[in-house]
Amino acid sequence: MFEIEFYRLKDGTAPVEKFLDRLNVKMRNKALNSLLILEEFGNALREPYSKPIGEGIFELRIQFANDISRIFYFFFVNNKIVVTNGFVKKTRKTPESEIVIARKYKKDYERRHKDE
Repeated sequence: MFEIEFYRLKDGTAPVEKFLDRLNVKMRNKALNSLLILEEFGNALREPYSKPIGEGIFELRIQFANDISRIFYFFFVNNKIVVTNGFVKKTRKTPESEIVIARKYKKDYERRHKDE
């Protein structure tokens, strides 16, 4: 069994929580359901639900009607899945700026939790 953890900044806020709060109710419910599927299947989850984007980061692919969202995550020790940030997808290609943020959060998390 896998465990989902929201990445938190030093001030305690979780970027993915803020992202989820901004979604409309139906998309938020779909995203939360997708997180439950990720928690159940972990690293066995594949497309269309999940896709690797490189450097150990994956995107959780969420679609409701014509709206598309993505949530980035990575795996950590003891079957932990750390969810970093999310965005509403407006173009075919994932914005590099969002991937850069996910990489930054991953590095920060690994640095702060290296002794686990």
